[in-house]
Amino acid sequence: MTEPTRPRGLTSYGDEGFSDFLRGAFLAGQGSDPNDLERPIIGIADTTSDFNPCHRQMPQMVEHVKRGVLEAGGLPMAFPTISLGEILLSPTSMLFRNLLAMETEEMINAQPMDAVVLLGGCDKTVPAQLMAAASVDVPAILEVTGPMLTNTWRGERLGACTDCRRMWARHRAGELDEQEITEVQGALATTPGTCMVMGTASTMASMTEALGMMLPGGATPPSATGERLRHATATGRAAVGLARNPVLAREILTREAFENALALLAAMGGSTNAIVHMLAVARRARVDLTLADFDAIASTIPLMVDLKPSGAGYMEDFHRAGGIPVLMSALRTRLHLDTVGVARQSLGESLAEVPGPAPWQTTIRTLEEPLGATGALAVLHGSLAPDGAVIKVSAASSELLQHIGPAVVFDSTADAVARLDDPNLGITKDSVLVLRNAGPIGAGMPEAGSLPIPKRLAAEGVKDMVRVSDARMSGTSYGTVVLHCSPEAAAGGPLALVRDGDLVELDVAERRIDLKVDPVELDRRRVDLKEPELPKRGWRRLYSEHVMQANHGADLDFL
Repeated sequence: MTEPTRPRGLTSYGDEGFSDFLRGAFLAGQGSDPNDLERPIIGIADTTSDFNPCHRQMPQMVEHVKRGVLEAGGLPMAFPTISLGEILLSPTSMLFRNLLAMETEEMINAQPMDAVVLLGGCDKTVPAQLMAAASVDVPAILEVTGPMLTNTWRGERLGACTDCRRMWARHRAGELDEQEITEVQGALATTPGTCMVMGTASTMASMTEALGMMLPGGATPPSATGERLRHATATGRAAVGLARNPVLAREILTREAFENALALLAAMGGSTNAIVHMLAVARRARVDLTLADFDAIASTIPLMVDLKPSGAGYMEDFHRAGGIPVLMSALRTRLHLDTVGVARQSLGESLAEVPGPAPWQTTIRTLEEPLGATGALAVLHGSLAPDGAVIKVSAASSELLQHIGPAVVFDSTADAVARLDDPNLGITKDSVLVLRNAGPIGAGMPEAGSLPIPKRLAAEGVKDMVRVSDARMSGTSYGTVVLHCSPEAAAGGPLALVRDGDLVELDVAERRIDLKVDPVELDRRRVDLKEPELPKRGWRRLYSEHVMQANHGADLDFL
């Protein structure tokens, strides 16, 4: 005689029979009968929040996932998690990525579900959910809210958030007055969804699809469309299939799957934030991914997608041109076609009927006729970043990719806000703006690395300068910006030793970022360094004590 199946995740009362009885009683009060409870239970992680405007269509998506679950014979059970809206979190949503990953992991483990649908979108929700998925023993599938649709202002097409930065820079330079910038403000983000350029949200959604953790075609449908909702319904159906025939995320997240995603990242000119996120996800999946892998793959894949900030288009253009399936079809000779994702077919099978880029569109290019050269993203090393730094070459100024100039140092983001526009600093267009104490330990790693051009220089027509920091920058940003310098200043990295006037040399072709100061002098300066003061309590204390450096994904060491 076989033992009856033990209900999953019973609450502990010291009597399993009573625990199961009590569970049934309360679920009966919720409207569920014994037939419901015999179905596969599908958890749905809901990141709806009034503090996350990008997710304002999330309640509709939850309902469509539920519809798909019910259609396939499952029982949907939605539950809330933290929602990381980039624009309304202080000091940065990155500080809370690991908290969301930990909360999602714990709630999946603690609640009785046979599979889980993770609904995200805005920047840090998707990487956090991937990290959680790789850490649990429950099958998981991801779905995203999708990008916004573009709008126009005075006949000019606009979309968040590359145009946010471009138009604000014009305002700082005196080209747009208060009335004009107010009009622009109301025209940039007019529908639900994430930024409609190849920023971090779109990059991470695209890479999730490439990894196989999302149904094909899911990264690009705009949030405000029926196609987005239909994909959510299909995701609900697929989750029931995963519950009945389980495959875990860490079985999908193989070395080959990551290499496919990195090829896609290079072809898209995707966000530099994807590097720190993918390193964290790979560590959770026990895949030995390093900065060197990003540079090696990017050096062989040309820029193939014409989207801001590396190009001119928007996500809706990418979607109409075929989205990720068509781009992967164009890349098929560079991909591992035997990887298998949540759709339960190999990538080769999935792409068998997908054509290459259509001749009527120009958004997706081919390997033979790309938009730009190889190396859209580059990893740097040198005396200023011994453990690595990154730069988005495709969004930088070509004339600044080899540059040497005197440092102007800011000790924090607050210091930069207070002094950047001070004409007495003597900043010139050849200066190198250095921001420190903005790394994982120092400040939670905010998107502060793309410091604005000082007002005086902006008014003179200066559009770009070399900027170096241990911070991140938004995937929607552009410019010659060196980021993620490791070790960070708060961990005693070389950034902590830079002084005003020191020469900093950037040579992207040689993959170098160097501080041109005698090592003996640097040793003298190191004697005067003080230990950073850590937060007193709570999550920030735990984070600062356990967060790893950017070159390891900035996850917590005990996870």
